Amino acid sequence: MFIPVKTVITFSGGLDSTTLLYQLLQDDGEVLALSVDYGQRHRVELERAAKILEPLGVRHEIADLRPIANLLGGSSQTDAAVEVPLGHYEAESMKQTVVPNRNMILLSLAAAWAIAEKADAVAYAAHAGDHAIYPDCRSEFAEALGGAIALADWHEVKLLRPFVDKTKTEIARLAGELSVPLELTWSCYQEGPLHCGACGTCIERREALLLAGLDDPTEYHSFAPALMRDESGSFTIDWEKTIAGEEMPPERRQGAGEPA
Repeated sequence: MFIPVKTVITFSGGLDSTTLLYQLLQDDGEVLALSVDYGQRHRVELERAAKILEPLGVRHEIADLRPIANLLGGSSQTDAAVEVPLGHYEAESMKQTVVPNRNMILLSLAAAWAIAEKADAVAYAAHAGDHAIYPDCRSEFAEALGGAIALADWHEVKLLRPFVDKTKTEIARLAGELSVPLELTWSCYQEGPLHCGACGTCIERREALLLAGLDDPTEYHSFAPALMRDESGSFTIDWEKTIAGEEMPPERRQGAGEPA
């Protein structure tokens, strides 16, 4: 098993990348964290990333790509005219959240930094649940890009994706084992300051923490919908009830009983 001595991680401050960060640190290797400001709607993730890293003593760089944000339009995360879709993460509408070629851009930057720092590897936290929505989280993409990164310089850098076959619940369970500060991580695709509790990433986060048997310290908006679990263990979104069990205002309701 390859254990890098020095790794550059693409770090958003989310549940997945923070869990990967803690796992890399547990392996006693040196870690450099790269966050990217590409004009994303949820820029609060950059603030959370800094808060997570500060007590760990991990070097953190933020690459400012805002000048090219106009080249990454058509996504709810970079285009104010496109609404953030609500509901289940695997719904067809969630493709609105895809930022064109984002992972290739982020990983190319991380690879450049890794080469400059003579690091052994670049790591990112794509997981099994991402594949249906994000083309640049598929194994085929990662294998192709990993080959290109290895050929990019005389100093070879490997591309690591240890969560590629893990579910979100498995990552959440690992986060609990590693004592990841869940309250600091940011998953929501909205601007904040609270998690909306209704977008695809919020629903996925809530469900994973429940299935992992972890207390959820996340502060959600009061209009976040309730999650209902049936006898089979599956979740549905109850758009008629709030997360606190109150009646949802009619204008806030989506489709009652939508699968989660």
